Amino acid sequence: MSEADEVSIRAEARAWLEANWNPDVDLVEWRKKLADTGWGVPTWPKEWYGRGLSAVQGAVVEAEFRRIGAVGVAKTGIRMLAAATLFDHGSQLHKRKFLHRILTGEDIWCQLFSEPGSGSDMAAASTRADLKDGKWIVNGQKLWTTSAQHAQYGLLLARTDWNVPKHRGLSYFIIDMKQPGITVQALAQMNHHASFNQVFFTDAVIEPEFLVGKLGEGWKVATTTLMHERRSAADGISSWGQESGRVGRAYDQERAEIATVMEPYKWYPQRAGRVDLVVERAQATGKNTDPVVRQEIAKLLTLHRTGQWISSRARAAQQMGRTPGPEGSLGKLVASHVARAAANVHTLISGADAMLTGEDSPLNGVIAEILVSTPATSIAGGTDEIQRNIIAERVLGMPKEPGLDADRPFKDVPRNIVS
Repeated sequence: MSEADEVSIRAEARAWLEANWNPDVDLVEWRKKLADTGWGVPTWPKEWYGRGLSAVQGAVVEAEFRRIGAVGVAKTGIRMLAAATLFDHGSQLHKRKFLHRILTGEDIWCQLFSEPGSGSDMAAASTRADLKDGKWIVNGQKLWTTSAQHAQYGLLLARTDWNVPKHRGLSYFIIDMKQPGITVQALAQMNHHASFNQVFFTDAVIEPEFLVGKLGEGWKVATTTLMHERRSAADGISSWGQESGRVGRAYDQERAEIATVMEPYKWYPQRAGRVDLVVERAQATGKNTDPVVRQEIAKLLTLHRTGQWISSRARAAQQMGRTPGPEGSLGKLVASHVARAAANVHTLISGADAMLTGEDSPLNGVIAEILVSTPATSIAGGTDEIQRNIIAERVLGMPKEPGLDADRPFKDVPRNIVS
């Protein structure tokens, strides 16, 4: 982008925001205006609520939003994963029906991939969708589903053909989460949060037009969703909305939205290991003079900085318009190593006190919460083992891991059935 182009885009965005932004506006009405004019997601195509700008040009517009303090379109939860998937694989109907309401925040989404009987092998999903009288009838169970209790719509991976190998028998759907055939139950975690849900489907109905992509190509569509998810996981939860001191109706409504949608993620900083607390804690406890602790802190900070560089590379690729690739797996795997190393360092610093919770515990129980939360980083969004396979096969070009069920009809594959 030339300097003249940057000046022109910045001036246009600034003039529009100064003429239209009002912190006392209704949040949904403001976001509708952003979507209708293309300023909310300027890098999207003009046909679909954008302005067709490059990622670099879009960053200039974002800077103007920050300068004036304007609220942007809704980006919390998995909304943007849904949008990215629909852009790549959705029909014109899907884009018309869902993209605008994703941007305005009127709809909350959830992701229905994991199951209790298939573990990390997502392709072994056994929730079934059968075509009956022109409609898809869904029966089965999903697990670890964030925000299922709030969601209007879900991204569902279900088995539509049991007579072909597992990867070829899956299809991808958009499902209405508010219908009678769906039951959502919260799951209690050992860190005292309940961020996830199990979801039961009993003759739930999907209209045929809400198949995403082609029948039997659900694995391909789900891979798109996962690539975007892993890129996000590598970056971490980077923004929790506007500063609390800002006054106005739009700010109040955004804070209320974040309090609901981001509630399941409030322990995610602890899940990542809270590297930001390490040096301060070492100084406060006097452990900064212990040579063993100092060495482990140095290792941790080095690893953490390496992870930041990998995330920066992924963001740079995104700004260049590249489709998310295996670099997301690299970043996610590094994040797992950082979380474990951080938990180890916090234990070295706090000693047995790291196990305490309550008022007398280190940082009111934050250190204890770190220790019981960090294992999740190695599981959520694809286990470390899955990430290593992806890196080995897609980055290093190594042979694929041999599988006994790759070419067998799924109906003939022994499965871990949960009754």
